[in-house]
Amino acid sequence: MEKYVARPEYLDFLTRWKDKNIIKVVSGVRRAGKSTLFYLFREQLKSQGIAENQLININFENMKYDELRNPYKLYDYLESKIKNDKQYYIFLDEIQHVKNFERVVDSLFLKSNVDIYLTGSNAYFLSGDIATLLTGRYVELKILPLSFSEFVIWHKQNNLFTDNNDMFNKYLESSFPYTLFTDNSKERNEYLQGVYSTIVLTDIVSRLNVKDTPILERLIQSLYSNIGSQISINKITNTLKSGGYSTSNKTIDRYLGGILDSLLMYEAPRYDVHGRHLLNSPSKYYGVDMGIRNILLPDHQQDFGHIIENIVYLELLRRFKAVYVGENKRYEVDFVGIDIDNHPTYYQVALSTLDENVLSRELRSLEMIRDSYPKYLLTLDSFNKTANYNGIQKLNLIDWLLNKRKD
Repeated sequence: MEKYVARPEYLDFLTRWKDKNIIKVVSGVRRAGKSTLFYLFREQLKSQGIAENQLININFENMKYDELRNPYKLYDYLESKIKNDKQYYIFLDEIQHVKNFERVVDSLFLKSNVDIYLTGSNAYFLSGDIATLLTGRYVELKILPLSFSEFVIWHKQNNLFTDNNDMFNKYLESSFPYTLFTDNSKERNEYLQGVYSTIVLTDIVSRLNVKDTPILERLIQSLYSNIGSQISINKITNTLKSGGYSTSNKTIDRYLGGILDSLLMYEAPRYDVHGRHLLNSPSKYYGVDMGIRNILLPDHQQDFGHIIENIVYLELLRRFKAVYVGENKRYEVDFVGIDIDNHPTYYQVALSTLDENVLSRELRSLEMIRDSYPKYLLTLDSFNKTANYNGIQKLNLIDWLLNKRKD
């Protein structure tokens, strides 16, 4: 059985930037496959003739390197490994554990024969002063757990593929790479519980010095149970208070920031389709993995409409530089993907539109958009799955997930 999932798009990013005078940063939620990506890239470098001693790899979650969390010791250690004018490739995994790591990286960046690669498991390790110091000196690859396409390819490589529908149902159990290696639901859920607990305790509770963890966890559950719904800080606070939790808008706002920084969830702001600008109205929130949702909300398994909406949102994050919830006068467009040229593509998502009333409702917001940019209706319909409604293209969701183009 293949131990690693081939992730060609991510590897291509590292390959394209190899040996260029810029720092390569890979960010993403814990256990999304960042360390494995670095391993695969190092193997690729070795296959191209790069010697083992030119590859310097440190994972700061390994106790072996605890002493090197001191920035001065880390710099001395790395400098001692650079013995001649050959090109050296330095991989620093989970760099956020090193205080003032940006000083180390900035100093290494001055060397002409060093190519630097970093990973971090949260969104805040490249914020504030750090980003200011490294501005213009790094490119960032934002990595997610497995896409459905990657999931299917791995199963085909290992002769475990059944059909696309069965694969999709299995994919909804979790997209974290490790879960590929077990069909035991108890083992999978125990693993996901461990991932979730690590994220909460390490990336939120410790960092924010959270005193009332039950409120934080209840907030996370509330966000996962309201996927695809507009949520305001005030609404969350009132809901928690009605459930017997004593909290404030300020506390909830702070905790929400920590949840988003941990990459456990993502925020989709609202976007005015006609004015082409962001709105101040409440955002929607989507989870990084449906397996996490399953362990947090075991009684919410039938909320299939919002589950597939979440899957579409994550896929759009892979395909576009930004993803928003569209607002078109009094109607809502599920998603607006903004490409690198700032052009929009519009998406409406529904379980099925075989009912004429449902079809009319889902098309309504797209029909009111007068520009000529692409508009898509994604459903799980297998009948009449590629209809065209005056330029609005209907596509089967599973087929679309397996098609890597933006449409």
